[in-house]
Amino acid sequence: MAHRRNQISIHGTVNARRASILLASVASGLLLSACSSIPGLSSLVGPAAAPALTGSIGTVVADEPQAALVGHDVLARSGNAADAAVATALALGVTLPSRASFGGGGACIVSRPNSPAESVSFLPLPGTSAGGDRPASTPAMLRGLYLIQHQYGSVEFNDLIAPAMNLASNGVTVSRALASDLSVVRTALLADESARAVFGRGEAGTVTAGDSLIQQRLAGFLERVRSAGVGDLYNGALADVYATAAQKAGGRLNDEDLRKTLPIQTVALTTQANGLTAAFLAPPADGGLGAAIRYTTGASAQGAVASWRASGATDIAAAQAALDSGKSGSGSLPSLPASTSFVVTDRNGMAVACSLSENNLFGTGRIAGNTGIVLGASPASTPRPLLAAAILRDRRGLRAAIAASGQNDAADAVGEAARAVAQGAEIAHSGSGRVNAITCASGSACHGNTDPRGAGLSAGTTN
Repeated sequence: MAHRRNQISIHGTVNARRASILLASVASGLLLSACSSIPGLSSLVGPAAAPALTGSIGTVVADEPQAALVGHDVLARSGNAADAAVATALALGVTLPSRASFGGGGACIVSRPNSPAESVSFLPLPGTSAGGDRPASTPAMLRGLYLIQHQYGSVEFNDLIAPAMNLASNGVTVSRALASDLSVVRTALLADESARAVFGRGEAGTVTAGDSLIQQRLAGFLERVRSAGVGDLYNGALADVYATAAQKAGGRLNDEDLRKTLPIQTVALTTQANGLTAAFLAPPADGGLGAAIRYTTGASAQGAVASWRASGATDIAAAQAALDSGKSGSGSLPSLPASTSFVVTDRNGMAVACSLSENNLFGTGRIAGNTGIVLGASPASTPRPLLAAAILRDRRGLRAAIAASGQNDAADAVGEAARAVAQGAEIAHSGSGRVNAITCASGSACHGNTDPRGAGLSAGTTN
C-alpha cells in the first residue's frame, strides 16, 4: 500500500474509499507506519515549516483548549478536517487523559460535500484473561484514528502524532477541564503509584489548573508508535509490552485481545426533511440512533437507546429501520460513563464530529506501566457510553456539525441541538448535556459554539 507524500505544509488530497464494514483489506493498512518528515505544525510545538493559509480555514471546537489549537493549526497548514480531527484526538490523549486516553475509544462521523456521510466506530473490547482486580478495555483509539486519517485524510499519520508527542514531552498546562476531573477522582487515582507519579502534587493533592503536566513515558510510547507504526500496538512487540503492563495493573488483557480490536466503518444513519439531510453516528455507537430519534420526533433519546439495547439488535439496517419507523421507544439507562466531544470543519466543506470515552472517568484509574497510558475500563464491567454526533447539510452546503458529552444526556443534547439548527434557532445550552457545535448559515460562513458552562474552546475560522 503506497504512502501518501503530502505534508501538512503542502496542500494535497486523497481519494477516500467507501466501505460498509471494515474488512481485512483495510485492516492491513492499519498495520503500516508512516515514513515522512515532520513539518512544524503549531505554535505549541515549534515554528511553522511554511507560510500558513490565510482567510477562512475552518474551525475546531473541543472541550480542552490546547487540543483545539493543535487541530486548528493543522487546518492552517493545509490539512483537511479529517487530518485536524485526528490531530485533535491525539492531542486530547495528552491534554485530557481523564476522558480521551489512548486506552479508550470512541466514534466519529465524517461528511464530505456531495458524498454520503460515514460513521467510524472504534470501541474497546473487554479483556479475556483470568484474574486481575481492575478489568481494562483494549486500546481502540489509535487504530480508529489511523483508519479515519487513512480513509479521509490528506497527509501522513506521523505528521499528526508529532504535536501530541511534543506536548507530552515538553509539558502542557493543566486545563480547567482536566483539573475538574482530577478533583472528582483524586483519592482513588492517587492510590495507584504510577498514576500518582504523573498526576500527584504534594502529599495529598493532584496537579491543578495552571500547573505544568509532563508525561515523558507517554511521549516515549507515541515516539514508538511513530517509528514502528500503529500496528505495533496490536500485532507487534508493543502489543506484548502493553498487555503485560495491563496485566500487572489488574487489567486482564492479552495479545489476542489487542489483535481483535478493529474499528468498524459504515454508512451513517440519515434522515431527510425540509431540505435538510441529517446524518448521525451509526451502531455500534448507538447514541447516534437516540440523537436521530430525538431530532425527528422530539422523544427521549435515552429512552430510544434503552429500547434499542434491550432489543439485542446491533446492525445499521435495523437501526435505520427503527429511525424510519418514527417509533421512539421507552425505558431508562443506568448511570453512564464520562466522555468528551469535538467537531471540525475545513475550508472545503468537509466536517468531522467525534465523541471519545474510556468507559469511566480516568478509566480503571491505573496506568499501563512504562507506556504512560491510562487504562480504559472494561465494557464488560461498565455500561456502554452514549456516543452521539451529527452533521447536517442542505443543498447549498454544510449547516452544522454537532457532538456532545454529558453521560446520559449526551444523545438528547445532540438531537435537540440539531432540531434548533433545522428550525433556525440558537442552540440552547441547558441540562447536563454539553454541546460542541459548528453552525453555518446557508451557503455562507460558519462559526464555532462551545458550551459556556464548560472550559472548552472554539478555534476560529480565520488565521
